[in-house]
Amino acid sequence: MTRAGALLLLCAALLLIAGGKCDDICPPLRDTVDLFISGRHGAYIEQVEKYNKTSDVPETADTLKSYADKSLTAEDKQDALSALVGQAVC
Repeated sequence: MTRAGALLLLCAALLLIAGGKCDDICPPLRDTVDLFISGRHGAYIEQVEKYNKTSDVPETADTLKSYADKSLTAEDKQDALSALVGQAVC
């Protein structure tokens, strides 16, 4: 997977958790991004469900996480995490 593809997947994951709400978003956002990139599939879905109760969002998150898990290499994951640590997300 290209870095652009990894970035696209990361942005999609961020949009799923953010949902347009900005109140105290940084800790949940960081946790969710970490789970999306390097966490267990079930743990990521549970995190998304905490903030999104509509069924479409967790279903989309499930599909996205499945794709990321099979498509992102260890190097892609490390690059994405490094980019987040190197920049201020919030």
